[in-house]
Amino acid sequence: MATPTQSHEVTVLDIEQRLQPVPEAARTSRVSGQFWIWCGANIAPINWVLGALGVDLGLGLWDTVLVLVLGNLIGMSLFGFFVLLGQRTGATGMVLSRAVFGRVGNYLPATIQACLAIGWCALNTWIILDLVMALFGKLGIVDPSAPNHGPRIITAAVIMTAQVAISWLGYRAISAFERWTVPPTIAILVVMSVTAWFFLHIDWGYAGPAGHVLSGGPRWAAMTGVMTAIGIGWGITWFTYAADYSRFVSRSVPRRRLYVASTLGQFLPVVWLGVLGATLATKSATTDPGQLVVDNFGVLAIPVLLLVVHGPIATNILNIYTFSVATQALDIKMPRRALSVITGIFAMAVVVFFIYSGNFAATLDSFLSGIVAWIATWGGIMLVHYYWILRGRPLGTDRLFDPVGTPRLPAVNWAGMVAFGAGIVMTWLFMYGMVPALQGTVARAMNGVDLSWLAGGLTSALVYAALGPVVARRYSDQPGAVEAVVEGVPA
Repeated sequence: MATPTQSHEVTVLDIEQRLQPVPEAARTSRVSGQFWIWCGANIAPINWVLGALGVDLGLGLWDTVLVLVLGNLIGMSLFGFFVLLGQRTGATGMVLSRAVFGRVGNYLPATIQACLAIGWCALNTWIILDLVMALFGKLGIVDPSAPNHGPRIITAAVIMTAQVAISWLGYRAISAFERWTVPPTIAILVVMSVTAWFFLHIDWGYAGPAGHVLSGGPRWAAMTGVMTAIGIGWGITWFTYAADYSRFVSRSVPRRRLYVASTLGQFLPVVWLGVLGATLATKSATTDPGQLVVDNFGVLAIPVLLLVVHGPIATNILNIYTFSVATQALDIKMPRRALSVITGIFAMAVVVFFIYSGNFAATLDSFLSGIVAWIATWGGIMLVHYYWILRGRPLGTDRLFDPVGTPRLPAVNWAGMVAFGAGIVMTWLFMYGMVPALQGTVARAMNGVDLSWLAGGLTSALVYAALGPVVARRYSDQPGAVEAVVEGVPA
C-alpha cells in the first residue's frame, strides 16, 4: 500500500504529464520558490548581452541604463499579474488563453508559444557556447580565433542533454535546481561586479562611439528601439510563461507576497546584469558574451565562466518545460516528458543555425523585436479579459480543460481573433527593427522611433474591451464557473 507521501508524488507527476489543473493539495505554500525560479532564469549571459546591445547600437552608458531600468519596471510590473493568474486558476498560460481565443482558435497562440520556447532555448544555448569556447581558449584547448564549429556543436549537444534531463523531471526538479544553484551564482556575480566597477576603470561617462555620439531624433529613435528589445520587451517576453510555474503555488499564499517575490526575481538580475554588460561594453565595444568576459576579467574569467554557465541552463529548463505544456494545449496526446525530448531535438537544430550565423547583435535584436509583436498583443487581450471583463464574475477554470466541441467555450472567439489581428498590425506599423521587414510605415515616418509594444498592446486591449464582453457574457456564466479573479493586487 502506498504511503501518503508516495501517493502525493504520483499525483503531482500525473498532473504534469496530462495537462490538468493543479489541485490545492498538490501545491506549495513556499513563495520563495518563485523568486528563485525567476531569478535563476535571468542570471544568464544573455542579460549582460542585452545591456551591451544598447552600447553596440550607439547609445551612451546612462541612456542604456535608463532604458533598462524604466523599461523593466513597466514590463515586470505587468508580468506579476500573469503570475497571479496561474496561482488563482492552477492552469498554464496557454490553457488560460482558450477563454480569449476559443477552444480551437487557441491553437494559434499555443503554436507561436511552442516555437518561441524553442527559439529561446536555442539562443541561450548558443550563448553558452560562446562562454565555453572563451574558456577553452584560455585553457589552450581550442583556438579562440577559429570558428570551432565542431567543438561548438559537440558542446551544445552535451549541454542540451543536461537541460532536457532537468526539465524532463518536472517542476519540482526545476524548483530545486534553481533554489540550490542560484545563491552561489549570485555570490560569484557579486565578485564579478565589484571587480568590474571598482578595478577595471569603466568609462562611466561614455556617451557613444568617438565622433558618432547620437543626439536629438537619432538618439530618441535608438532609445525606443532598445526599449522595445531589451527594456519593456524583456518583461513582456515572460508573460506567456508566468502561469506555467505559479500554478503550483497555494491559493493560501497572499497575492501581494507572490507578486513581489516574482517581479523582484525578474527585475533585479535583469537590470543588474544589463548594467554590467553595458559597462563592460564601454571597454570592449562588443556584444559577444564570451569576449566581454575574457577581455575584461583575464584569468578571473575561468572560475566566473564555470559558474555563470549555470544561468542559461536555468533559463532553458523553463523554455523546455513551457514548450511541453504549450504543445499539450494543442491537444497533442503525448506525455510531457516525451515532449521535453522533442524540444531538445528541435532546439539543437536551431543552435546549429546560430553557430553558422554571422551578426549576433542583429540576430538577437530581430528575434527580440519580433517576439514583442505577438506577446504585447496577447498580453493586452489577456489582461482585459481576466482583470476587467471577468472582474468579480465567475471564471470557470474547469471549462478550459473541456475537449474540443464543448458548449462551454467558443470554438473560435472572433472577438479575441479580431483584437489579436489589429494588435499585430499596429505593432508592425510602429516597429523599427534592424531588419527591413521589421520596420513599419509609422516608425519609418517617425525617423526610427519604435513604439511597437505600446501600440500593439493598447490596440489589442481596446479592441477586445469593446468586443470581448459580447462573447464573455455568453460563455462565462455556464455551469461549472466557480472561481473569480479579484481586482488588483491585495494584501
